[in-house]
Amino acid sequence: MKKKNFTESQIVAILKSQNSEKSVESLCREHGIAPATYYNWKNKYGGMESQELKRMRDLESENARLKKLLADKSIDYDILKEGYEMLKKM
Repeated sequence: MKKKNFTESQIVAILKSQNSEKSVESLCREHGIAPATYYNWKNKYGGMESQELKRMRDLESENARLKKLLADKSIDYDILKEGYEMLKKM
């Protein structure tokens, strides 16, 4: 099966299109995805709206930025501490 890239909005739309009248297998065939992919998406994105998805992406982006900032500050701290220790020995 050819790998397709779906946006998060498309994934949410696919999950919402599933109803009791349509089987998961037929929905998967219609969109060219494996049932396992459908259930993975359902676990990750189930019940989300587009706004919640955007908020989640924004929070993940901010979290990554803060982690990088913390790592940079930690390096700065280590350098300053090392310099202080060298001055203290003189």
